[in-house]
Amino acid sequence: MLTVNRSDTKPIWQQLLDQAIGNISKGNWPPGEQLIPSRELALQLGVSRSTIQLVYEELLARGYIVTSRRGGTRVSSSWNIVTVTSDKLVPEGPKLPLLPHLNSSVDQLQGWLKGEEASEVKIDFNPHEPYLDQLFQKTWRQSYLHASSSMNPCDTAYGDSYGYLPLREQIKRYLSLERGIHVQTDQILLTSGAHQGVDLIAQALLNEGDTVTIEDPGFPASWMVMKYRHMQVIPIPVDEFGLVVDRIPPESRLTFVTPSHQCGIGVVMSGPRRQQLLHMATKNRSWIIEDDYDSEYRYHGEPLPTLFSHAPNNTLYMMSFSKMIAPALRISVLVGSVEAIAQIARVKVLTYLQLPIMESVTLTRFIEQGCFMRHMRRVRNVYRRRYETMTKAIIASGLANRFKLSNNETGSHMLLEAEPLFDDRKVTSELLQRGVRVFPLSPYCLESNRRGWVLGFAKVEERLIDEGITHLADVLLRS
Repeated sequence: MLTVNRSDTKPIWQQLLDQAIGNISKGNWPPGEQLIPSRELALQLGVSRSTIQLVYEELLARGYIVTSRRGGTRVSSSWNIVTVTSDKLVPEGPKLPLLPHLNSSVDQLQGWLKGEEASEVKIDFNPHEPYLDQLFQKTWRQSYLHASSSMNPCDTAYGDSYGYLPLREQIKRYLSLERGIHVQTDQILLTSGAHQGVDLIAQALLNEGDTVTIEDPGFPASWMVMKYRHMQVIPIPVDEFGLVVDRIPPESRLTFVTPSHQCGIGVVMSGPRRQQLLHMATKNRSWIIEDDYDSEYRYHGEPLPTLFSHAPNNTLYMMSFSKMIAPALRISVLVGSVEAIAQIARVKVLTYLQLPIMESVTLTRFIEQGCFMRHMRRVRNVYRRRYETMTKAIIASGLANRFKLSNNETGSHMLLEAEPLFDDRKVTSELLQRGVRVFPLSPYCLESNRRGWVLGFAKVEERLIDEGITHLADVLLRS
């Protein structure tokens, strides 16, 4: 029997609907049972007939009842009776598949990106986050407001899987002027960060089980993504000239490299090594992923020519606005041959389709108005000063006498290297207790036993660099 509680805030029709569904679900009203006509039920309950009709219409729409001229309104015979009791345990859901590389890789990657957590960090030598100031925030906000007020209706429809065309046109111009890369817009694909770019390449251009080679130490996401995609990952050591190309096996289908400023060690790949890598890739018809990491921050001379400029059919060039502007701006650039980019774009259609439009339109405006280049020039000057301050502080502290300091005058971080198998994590933890965060080299290593500290200076104010290095020297020179 249905009842009405007039003190209940829930509408009467909703009360009656919930009770009816409960009776059918519990089997109190079995399949085929005829329901009381709406007029009669309305009189019994003291409600309007339209209220009962609304309940019956909703039951019909949800498949709980059926109606016919001869049979009247009945509980649907196709309804499967499920007896639910309050004391019955809710059954467990489907068993999750075993993904052996997922949890360990995600934990390792997050640890590499964020470093050790602490309640308070006063001096942060974070190598992964760029410099941002109030002037950037102001100009970016202005670009965003202009972009949101001037968007065309077509911009909010499903877009091009290659990425927002006006943005790709701006990137094309930037690459031509600043990096000597002359391509068409159909050779440019926008991705949600470098991680997604590597993942799309693995899906589109490689087969499961292919051999790929990566720098060791190097960019952890490069081998984690490839392992997750079931590739055979071979780590290749890095020396003072960059990736040791001689160690790359001939069966390698792809090599990931950061030639402009090696991710971790910080060295610049030498000219002979570059030529050797290009020759090998051309001869073996293999791919090179050129992550142009920190190429914008070279403090003496112009940025070095790209590998892509010499072997455009074998090289996939990557550039990340997440690194140049802000990590939350998940826009990266992938450049390659027309055929390779087309295939990667087709995979992107299935897995991601397109990037969020507002970020793309805002970045387009930011570049068009010259804000991006002014921001980069300002950041480059800030980094140059902090690089010089950091170098002087390390030398003055005596650390350079005991540890090896990378000194390549490029990038946004430097390496203070210890002896192999030195416990760089222990020193990191001890410094964190003092409110100083440094990043150990060991998380950058797959098999390498090299140890040390990757010291970023993008987020550290110059006045705090000396204090931070003093703490580092105090801990290291006592160890």
